[in-house]
Amino acid sequence: MLKTRFEKLIPAVLIIFLFAAGIAFSDARVEIFNLRSYTHPSHTRIVIDIGKLREYSSNELIQPDRIYVDIYQAKLNPILHGKTTLVENGYIKAIRIAQKTQTSVRVVADLNFQMIERHHVFHLFDPFRVVIDIFPKKPLRGESPQTKGPIPRPPEPTEEGFSLARQLGLGIKRIVIDPGHGGSDPGCIGKKGLQEKAVVLDVCLRLKTLLEKHKDLEVVFTRESDIYIPPENRTVIANQKQADIFISVHANANPNKNFSGVQTFYLNFSEDPTVTMIASRENATSTKNIGEMKEIIEKIVKNSKIVESREFAQIIQKNLVTRLSQNYSKVKDLGVRGGPFWVLIGGEMPSILVEISHLSNATEEARLKEPQYRQTVARGIYEGIVDYMHSLGKG
Repeated sequence: MLKTRFEKLIPAVLIIFLFAAGIAFSDARVEIFNLRSYTHPSHTRIVIDIGKLREYSSNELIQPDRIYVDIYQAKLNPILHGKTTLVENGYIKAIRIAQKTQTSVRVVADLNFQMIERHHVFHLFDPFRVVIDIFPKKPLRGESPQTKGPIPRPPEPTEEGFSLARQLGLGIKRIVIDPGHGGSDPGCIGKKGLQEKAVVLDVCLRLKTLLEKHKDLEVVFTRESDIYIPPENRTVIANQKQADIFISVHANANPNKNFSGVQTFYLNFSEDPTVTMIASRENATSTKNIGEMKEIIEKIVKNSKIVESREFAQIIQKNLVTRLSQNYSKVKDLGVRGGPFWVLIGGEMPSILVEISHLSNATEEARLKEPQYRQTVARGIYEGIVDYMHSLGKG
């Protein structure tokens, strides 16, 4: 009887053993082996060394204030379990890391949002790592008792490091603003008849008023009235004016009337069907021919401003969404994408196209009709421009 029971137990024990061994051998988690941080004059950088590509997400919470990043399919090296680093820089209290679940790791920065201007979470490759940059309000600004003048601050790196513009310490003096469409080209038209060309011109005029508070900035328009300018001529104007940055403002449309949101583009190729649909619509009034395609492609390939344009687009997008979300509900962040937009081709400066909302969506058309909503959009773009100047170590 005892032998029989023992024999019956063998398969069950073997199954449990093999199942456990299978879990061990199929463990797809990557080990996070290091957490480091540095406080620079302009910001604090937190780096999570992972080594292999992994998905992650970030968020912020209040009371108590904290920013956190979750890395998925990851496990902690034993030496990092429960690690807490105290930070004494006035705006960050501590940095913590822990195994949140069996398959995810969480990094938390305990801080004071009242002392934070903004933060930026991104990743770098070779080796793969996640970076959290936290910027205090008005870092290194004011007057030095020795020099009695403003203390210079260094530029911040982009996701790919320091671009040539940042290495050379270049700033922004002249901004070209491009209200999309105009004249015989109304752009998108909402169900209630609201025209894109009128909306974006009004937003741009409001943006100009905000920018003119900075006496050291010069603002130039591609059009200040209801006239038509071919899209390919708009960066020509920016180049002639030797602009430092170029912003083209548009309102979006989508066949799905429930689709909504805010999105920012920079010049690049794209296979995303949503991007190609938007580009096709925005480029519809171009006067170029197929025979010129080779020259057009070469202009996109040779665009040396992709890194700065993408950085500019990300900062504008974040500020615009944040500003709108503070005053309106359910503002959808459609993110930043590269796309082949004629209005950006040929620009010799960081250039972006901002789609401020969807005229094809009834709620967003109603909002775009409101002067307060247009002012909020202008304020969000303005704050993004100021943040971008700060990232260059200027402004």
